[in-house]
Amino acid sequence: MIRDIIIAIDGHSGCGKSTTAKLVAEYFNYNYLDSGAMYRAITLYLIRSKISFDNEDLIKHELKNIIITFKYLDGYQNTFLNNENVEKEIRGDEISNNVSKYSSISLIREHLVSIQKEMGKRKKIVIEGRDITTVVFPDAEIKIFMTADINVRAKRRFEDMKRNNPEITYSDVLENLSERDSKDSNRKDSPLRIANDAIVIDTSDLEINEQAQKIIDIIKNKF
Repeated sequence: MIRDIIIAIDGHSGCGKSTTAKLVAEYFNYNYLDSGAMYRAITLYLIRSKISFDNEDLIKHELKNIIITFKYLDGYQNTFLNNENVEKEIRGDEISNNVSKYSSISLIREHLVSIQKEMGKRKKIVIEGRDITTVVFPDAEIKIFMTADINVRAKRRFEDMKRNNPEITYSDVLENLSERDSKDSNRKDSPLRIANDAIVIDTSDLEINEQAQKIIDIIKNKF
């Protein structure tokens, strides 16, 4: 067994970060944290409350009323917003189309980063997102940056999403990913970038199990 460490994974949308991180956490018997689910849950809360992303005073007031927790149900991690299971809802189109607007707000990022840092104090965690290796855990023992060709990512995301939304088109998904890439990389606070000491993995030609195994091998070789 490896010693207790933090495994931090960043990367673009649709490159398999979440599933890969779950498999790596399962292999090492580590906790798994999907930081993106936290931003999605806050987005859901604020949209339900009819609070616009540009109303920062009201957002700041409401943050104290938002409690996000994770629980495993039937072997899968589910996201709970104020004790309500919102896992399915936060993966829907409305949240996907709006999460970048809310996640780019500095006070929301600062709020969630502080929570994530607290969750990582005990180590033995795999956490993935877009600023994990650069902002949340810059001293993580393992830093991975995952990427893939945008057309490959769009195809994967399209195949996944059309099960629940038969009317969605490939061009819709491609446009959404392109917009998210731009917003994530160009936002003022905690932009998506490759940490100097991160290991870059291109998943364009890799299956999910191959992606996970690649990271597992990197960790085992280092420790």
